[in-house]
Amino acid sequence: MRRIGVSLYLSKSTFEEDRAYLDLARKYGFTRIFTSLLEIEGDTTEVINKYKRTIDYGNSIGMETILDISPSLFKQLEIGYDDLSFFNELGASGLRLDLGFTGLEEAMMTKNPYGLKIEVNMSSGTKYIDNIMSYHPNTDHLCASHNFYPQKYTGISQEHFEDTTATFNKYHLTTAAFVTSQVGELGPWPVQLGLCTLESHRFLDIQTQVTHFRLMGTIDDLIIGNAYASEEELKAMSEAFFSPHPLLPMESYDGLSEVEKKILFEETHVFRGDRSKYLVRSTATRIKYKAEDFPVRDVQQIDKGDVIIGSNDFGQYKGETQIALAPIENEGERNVVGVIKKDAIFLLDYLKPWSSFRLVE
Repeated sequence: MRRIGVSLYLSKSTFEEDRAYLDLARKYGFTRIFTSLLEIEGDTTEVINKYKRTIDYGNSIGMETILDISPSLFKQLEIGYDDLSFFNELGASGLRLDLGFTGLEEAMMTKNPYGLKIEVNMSSGTKYIDNIMSYHPNTDHLCASHNFYPQKYTGISQEHFEDTTATFNKYHLTTAAFVTSQVGELGPWPVQLGLCTLESHRFLDIQTQVTHFRLMGTIDDLIIGNAYASEEELKAMSEAFFSPHPLLPMESYDGLSEVEKKILFEETHVFRGDRSKYLVRSTATRIKYKAEDFPVRDVQQIDKGDVIIGSNDFGQYKGETQIALAPIENEGERNVVGVIKKDAIFLLDYLKPWSSFRLVE
């Protein structure tokens, strides 16, 4: 089951703020909570009670909490990796290991009697997961997630993301990664400029981030790294994640006819399989709308990302929907009716032949 989640930073927030945020997130289908308990500062009982209260509330509305912990926390609380009862009593659904052990400990933790998930770090680029698997963990209780990166220019590259994710995917583990809100200001550290996994996502709107992950198809769960995302962002993330088809944001030009709007925004498009390096072709619309009128518009050069509908001068291709993958000449047969949003044009590189998609304004 694929899920979306939010992050909370309990040492910097009030229960009332977090409860309101969880209620809003749950409204849009969010069912995961990420929060950190790397070390306890101050009164241990007071801190633990605050965590338990929030985790219990999340559980009561169907939101499971994964606690980010470190080996030092085990020492601070004087508990062993072979006894996870403390975390079960907190109400947590699982533990994310900020730093690893030797591999044996992680494998043994997956066999805990409480069914706690053990989530390991995907971003390091080592043979860490291979080592854990050599100790025969209970893979039903083993999952993995990438880090997030608060400092500009420190998020992982696309190439590193693909390499490390493939290492985990071969074991068929549930995976997770982080996207960032453009309005959230709360994170675990004083310095932050977004909390994303991929550096290329740092300043993108959340819908585009989610659609990128969706088109790659290698990550199961997505979590907003910073708090608090706006309701608009929560809604956009939910729609992009749960939509039956990936959503490509576009800006339509003025003066479109009703039939052109219908073609663009009411139809599900399918990328024709015999692909060209120049165009994404969605050919069903030329059949469905072959009797409609598509007068030639102002003829303009076509660039990557331009959205096209075949004009009356395009013969049997009249009404066909296309998206340019590269600059091409236009002799009037192609009406440019809009353009994929600038920051989202790169998503076209991830569309696969015979994949479906929707265009959204």
